[in-house]
Formats: sequence, C-alpha cells, structure tokens
Amino acid sequence: MEQGHGARQQEQARERAGAARIEAARLTVEGIRAVALTWVDVAGLTRVKAVPTARLPQVAAHGVGMSPVFDVYLVDDSVTSSPHIGGPDGDLRLIPDLERLTVLHAQPGWAWAPVDRFEQSGQPYTACQRQFARRMAERAAGHGIELRMGFETEWMVDPPLAGPAYGMARVVERSEYVADVFGALAAQGVEVLQIHPEYTPGQFEVSVAPSDPVGAADLAVLVRETIRAVSLRHGLAAWFGPVIDPDGVGNGGHLHLSLWQGGRNLCRGGEGPFDMSATSEAFLAGILDALPALLAIGAPSPASYLRLAPSRWAGAFQCWGLENREAALRFIAGPPGAEDAANAEVKCFDPAANPYLVTGAVIAAGLAGIDAGLRLPEPVSGDPVHLHGQRRLPSSLPEALGHFTGSAVLREALGDPLFEAVTAVRQAETKLFDGLTPREIAEATRGRY
Repeated sequence: MEQGHGARQQEQARERAGAARIEAARLTVEGIRAVALTWVDVAGLTRVKAVPTARLPQVAAHGVGMSPVFDVYLVDDSVTSSPHIGGPDGDLRLIPDLERLTVLHAQPGWAWAPVDRFEQSGQPYTACQRQFARRMAERAAGHGIELRMGFETEWMVDPPLAGPAYGMARVVERSEYVADVFGALAAQGVEVLQIHPEYTPGQFEVSVAPSDPVGAADLAVLVRETIRAVSLRHGLAAWFGPVIDPDGVGNGGHLHLSLWQGGRNLCRGGEGPFDMSATSEAFLAGILDALPALLAIGAPSPASYLRLAPSRWAGAFQCWGLENREAALRFIAGPPGAEDAANAEVKCFDPAANPYLVTGAVIAAGLAGIDAGLRLPEPVSGDPVHLHGQRRLPSSLPEALGHFTGSAVLREALGDPLFEAVTAVRQAETKLFDGLTPREIAEATRGRY
C-alpha cells in the first residue's frame, strides 16, 4: 500500500507540473516574471516565498521549502515554541493552488497563488491552516451543508482624510484611489459588492461576493494585498490593524456566512426565528455559544480588545439580533424575493485574524451546534449595553484564551499541533504586550497585518 501511495503522489506531482507548464507559458507571454506564494501564520501575518515564473512547474510538482517554525512566530517576528512546533529543525513543502493563480494588477510583473503545506514525505502538514479550513468544509459537506462565506475588509489610509464618516466628500477626496481599488480587484476577477467610507477618518470598507470557505479566506488575503499595493502606488499607507487610535473605532474583519442545501438557502424558508431553517438556527446557535472561545481565533491580538468595546458596532456582547449592529452575531434576513441575500454576520472578529483559522473554526462550532440540537436564545433589539443581563464577551486576550483552551470542540477540530500553536502564540503575545499602554499597543500593531 505504501508503494501505491507513493506512486499516486508521483502521478499527482506530474499532473501539477503539467498544468503549471501551461500556466507558466501564459504568464510569460503576459510579462509576469515572478509568482508570490503565500500562507497566513497563526499570528495573522501573510508570509511569502516568491519564485520565478519559469520555475512554477517544478514548484507545483515538488513545492518550495519553508520551516514549520513560522507557525509560532509572533506579530513582531519574535519566536515562541509549542509542544509540537518550534526550533530550527524540519522543513515543509509549499504547494501552490494553481486554480487560484491570479495576475496581480497593482503589482506589474507579478502573479499570486495561495499554498497548501505538506511534509517532505508528501503527507499533509497537520498544522496547515488552509487545509484545516478545507477539512471543516468537507465535514460540513458530510452533513449535507454547503457554506458560502465572505469577509469584509476594513482599512485606514495614511495620511487620513477630512471628509465625514460615510460621506461622499471622502470618496471625492480619494476618487482616483478608490477607483483604482475597484479596477485592480475587477482585473483580478474579484467581484466587489460595495466600497464605502467607514466611521473613522481615512477608513474604508470593501465587501466582495461570497465563496466557499477556503476561497473566502483566499480572497481575504488577495483583497488585502491588492489594497496595500494600490495604496503604495498612490503614496499612501494602508493600515489593517484592529486599532489605529485606541480612542477611536477600529478596523473590523466581519465574517458573513450562509448555509445551503440542494441549492436552497437554509437561512430562509424555515420555521425558525425570522424564517430561518432549524439547521441554520442550530448552526448559528453553535457559533453564538462558542464565541468566547472563538475570539482567540477571530480577535487574536491584545490590540483586538481595544477595538472590542461596547457601543462601537464591534459586537462586544454575546448576543444576536435581526440587523442589530451591536450584537456579536447579526442576522440579515434580506429583502423579499432575494433568497440568496439572507445570511449571518459575525461582527466581533478583526483583521488580525488568520482567515483560514476563522472559517474552519466557525464551521466546527456551527456543526457542534447542529450535533447538539442547539436553539438560539431570544434575539436582542437595541444596544445591549443598556439591557439587563446581557453577557459581555471576553474583554482581554487571556480571558478569551481561557475559553479557547477549554474548548473540546476546537481542540478536536484543529488537532493538537495547530491547537497548541495557537495557544502558544496567544500566550506569548499576551506577554509581549504586557505593561504597554493602549496607545503603545496600537502603534506596535497597526501596520503589521
């Protein structure tokens, strides 16, 4: 059997190399000289190996090397260790996903592809975050459920703008810049739903069309790096940290999701709250129940808890509601006749999060809700800060980490190597920022993600 497995791996490598030769020839004709191969580490930073276009067939077949120690890197590039990962030994192979290969419009001469990470033996690397998201999507498919997901990307440009929140004046001030963001994303095949100025001076938000869970995380990476590149070409810095000014409203990384079965949106047409199906209700109840633990994934930085404050539309309370932007879980029924519009939004997450960990962990929590037959509590209307008995989500990373380390659901889903890497990085970053003022934390993180 081992010989048969090795033969299959060799055949798969030949198939990847053949497909990559075709792509490399196409890219060369288009003037593409290099391909950026990216993954996102536990700290939420996008890491890269770049290869010449001519080497793409070899890299697609056998990968390019990278140390597993990056899974315990911190946001400042210092290194911690975990029981399974750490130290200078070992090597992984980064295999590009050629189906996601994209010519980068704002980086002339470059293309991009996300990677899956494998052991030297060809076996999947157990701590690969992208493969974790894929495993959870496959687990959902085993329940007969297809997930459609999409991230909102919020960022601030520097120097900031004088225009008001949500104001047309801000778009006018940066009209060429915003148009170039639209144009670059469209040229890369990204379907933009909307871009608008957000609350804080210099802040914008872009929403893109939903995709499968892995694809949604890929898009989150591609959208952010495209914005970064367009910004630099306009002489601007794009900041994606959870907070820029600790006294102001920060950047969110909200996750939208809907459940589908046989072409039907399970967020509509049922007997549950606001006409959602029983399956959708149980899935969302699982997410709501797990939110304190999920924050260690979706709000992973000490800076995240400077953003996660009441009455800032950040979702600081463990509650849900119909179109309630102060609830951590917002349900969106959508207009009559728009069956595909009904979805849920997790509002308490931010851009410091690894999007692959987010999509996978949310699916794991939702499926646990289905398996347990959970029901949603009563929805909340109005600002929960003014309502008696509403439970605050964790207000610090150590508090969230306490819930995370006690979650049997997330430990089983992630597997011990990845679960322990997340724990180690969160503990180390807590120590890294211990004793700093909110302003010092904001300044140390705002430009890192």
